[in-house]
Amino acid sequence: MSTDQTPVQAPQPPKDRKPVVIVDDVHVEYKVFATGKRPTAADRRSKVLRGRGKQMRTVHALKGVSFTAYEQDSIGVIGTNGSGKSTLMRAIVGLTPASRGAIYASSRPSLLGVGAALMKDLSGERNIILGGLAMGFSMDEIEASFDDIVAFSGLEKFIDLPMRAYSSGMTARLKFALASVQTHDILIVDEALAVGDRKFRARSEARIREIRDNAGTVFLVSHSMQSILDTCSRVIWLDQGTLVMDGDPEEVIDAYNEAQDK
Repeated sequence: MSTDQTPVQAPQPPKDRKPVVIVDDVHVEYKVFATGKRPTAADRRSKVLRGRGKQMRTVHALKGVSFTAYEQDSIGVIGTNGSGKSTLMRAIVGLTPASRGAIYASSRPSLLGVGAALMKDLSGERNIILGGLAMGFSMDEIEASFDDIVAFSGLEKFIDLPMRAYSSGMTARLKFALASVQTHDILIVDEALAVGDRKFRARSEARIREIRDNAGTVFLVSHSMQSILDTCSRVIWLDQGTLVMDGDPEEVIDAYNEAQDK
């Protein structure tokens, strides 16, 4: 989807909060192999898709994105699939290098996404212990938080089972419960609230607001406009790698929905 919407001026910087993330004219480009044409059924059975006839193509995933995030901002990030949302989040964390432009952060951002791997042959209980140690907690601190982590995830009946028996939703719930127990200055949540029932989403949204209220900054990538409205104080809308709007959640979401209906 392409939009002719004129970019809206960024919100005025708050006087009483310091900037924590500055994204300055960031471009991300990467190269992929392509055949140079749409494959036919015959192509799919031939050697073309196994290496012959391939061409290098440049994908421009982010195109001059600029904005500033401040303390206690909870920023929703919306856009259709392929709009550059996850690329932007990975660039902020440092997992994807910017081709041009720069990103500055006052502390190391933490990425919380549903794709991060846990050790599937170990139980949920053992993963909490190992994950807590990896996050820098002592055994006493892990023990003190253990029951809260399990209760938050809603996995009391399954915590002693190996993780390979968990559904993707159960895995994501445990990961969110474990990661969010830590104090974060900058937390990026990439589609992690798309799993679980209504009660879990409500608990997760409340935890995000708690992090924000404790002077943290949260980015929430989601296709759930209701979660964005319930959680975020600001929304940025990406389309084909370009920042289209940055502002009040209701105004940005209304404009986004209107563009989708065209």
